[in-house]
Amino acid sequence: MKTVSAALLPIITIDRSAERPLHRQVYDAYRTAIADGTLRVAQKVPSTRVLAAELGVSRSPVLHAYAQLVAEGYLHSRVGAGTEVSKVLAERHGSWSTPRSRRATSGMRPVAKLSTLAIPAESAFWRCGGAFVVGQVANDQFPVRVWNALVTRHGRRKGVNSLDDGNPMGLRALREAIAVYVRTVRAVKCEAEQIMVVSGPLQALEVSARVLLNAGHAVWIEEPACPFARNVFTLHGCRIVSVPVDGEGLNVETGIRECGNARVALVTPSHHYPLGVTMSTSRRLRLLDWAERSGAWILEVDCDGEYRHEGKPVASLQSLDANSRVVYIGSFDKVLFPSLKLGYVVIPPDLLEPFRSICVAMDTGPPAFGQAVVADFIREGHFSRHIRRMRSLYGERRNELVENLRQALPLRVQATGGQAGMQLAVILDGINDLEVAKRAARQQLWLSPLSACYSGKDPRSGFVLGFGNVPVADISKAVHRLRAAVGFQ
Repeated sequence: MKTVSAALLPIITIDRSAERPLHRQVYDAYRTAIADGTLRVAQKVPSTRVLAAELGVSRSPVLHAYAQLVAEGYLHSRVGAGTEVSKVLAERHGSWSTPRSRRATSGMRPVAKLSTLAIPAESAFWRCGGAFVVGQVANDQFPVRVWNALVTRHGRRKGVNSLDDGNPMGLRALREAIAVYVRTVRAVKCEAEQIMVVSGPLQALEVSARVLLNAGHAVWIEEPACPFARNVFTLHGCRIVSVPVDGEGLNVETGIRECGNARVALVTPSHHYPLGVTMSTSRRLRLLDWAERSGAWILEVDCDGEYRHEGKPVASLQSLDANSRVVYIGSFDKVLFPSLKLGYVVIPPDLLEPFRSICVAMDTGPPAFGQAVVADFIREGHFSRHIRRMRSLYGERRNELVENLRQALPLRVQATGGQAGMQLAVILDGINDLEVAKRAARQQLWLSPLSACYSGKDPRSGFVLGFGNVPVADISKAVHRLRAAVGFQ
């Protein structure tokens, strides 16, 4: 097989009618690219032969230009290793230019900043995590050998046809596997044709917003709620109506009083984030009745309903929907691993065509190769076995955390939401949870402030504690560090 240069070909425009000789045009192009940071330190450049062929010129002017760039220190050439951008001169030039004046953007309201989580962006959190990080799973318990075997199998099977995009709604095999799974485990009423594969729950919300909403439409959002979910609708110019959550879930009657003609209600009925309550059956039926009477749509997000630690499994809200008003959103982020970036939407039949159109326009589908691996992971039983193992493991970690919180914190401190999922909320009224979280982050303790989940004027203080990635042996020590960070004696 013929060897092909691995170096990237820079954009160099040759003008044969210009007064500047060809070698000078090549030289100037490289010098500018290195000076403005387009070409970086140690980046390989094409050989003179390859570049000459690409530019359609003889090799002589390219050799001349390279010789001058090497002589002036812009390029460095080593026998057998090729030519690359020199470190010395390249570092003298800036690689990023910040505009000096404010530039115009769209008129939409800005989204909440990541700093609302009170975690320094430069911290190690983003690289390796730590105690109480929300959304982190027990990666060390994932069946890596099984997964790698499936990856290898598909790598060997695939031919040229597998390089195509395939169905924009998602790989048929995965959609069928998801349909069987959600029908069986979550009592969702659907067929494979109703399923669209996306890169996660936030993208599912983005697609849903484009189909169902226009700027100015009102959207019910649980109060408190995940701030990132709220941002999706803020970006679309929607009017956010915060509806309080109590011990039975979303207070539907309050929502109707505040804005009975809302277009969409976003809910997490199986396991509310962040308080962890489960919506009661009476509230579910009232919500469905309101949606049918008002012509509204319900977006049901169900990302960790499989992990039930107390009581009987809770079916989805969609399972009670007799009028196809619910768009059901699921994800593999918490039941497999977050970097998989794979979720799905179960679409009411009469919305299939608009969802499909938006899907094609946005090119939402994750890579087909990963979808094929997940499909086999589900169909061959590995997924169900993994869920059972992790439910038991997270149940142990949850019990240990609840017991340690009970012993270490004062009686007035309330812990909620540990009946399911991989996190619980600790309510600590009267503290500045944002400042405490910032201090704790410097001690490698990751406390997500509860107040950041509120949009109203009277947020409750406390923390959302993820226990998915905290081994049982480490929980006691982590709780004592939490106690110290809050300032309890």
